Amino acid sequence: MLIAYITNKNKTEAKKIAKYLLSKKLIACANIFPINSLYFWKGKLQDDKEVVLICKTSESKFSQLEHEVKKIHSYETPCIIKIECEANAEYENWIKNQVEVA
Repeated sequence: MLIAYITNKNKTEAKKIAKYLLSKKLIACANIFPINSLYFWKGKLQDDKEVVLICKTSESKFSQLEHEVKKIHSYETPCIIKIECEANAEYENWIKNQVEVA
């Protein structure tokens, strides 16, 4: 099991991406959280409100997930981070059943 951590410009974009990934069976579920991000972009310090999308998926789906997010994301350089993790067996089986049927 893994988590894809994806930052977005707003809640609307995060929901759009989550629904798109769910429709393609690339994720089993998603959580959306408001965040404050500090970073340098093109030489200037940015202090932005963003929304993070946390998606639960399988290792086998990450490459396709990354490809699909890059196609529809508004950012020039989207943040798509892969976090490998473990969960209780029942939850991991549920994740696998949701994404592996496609």
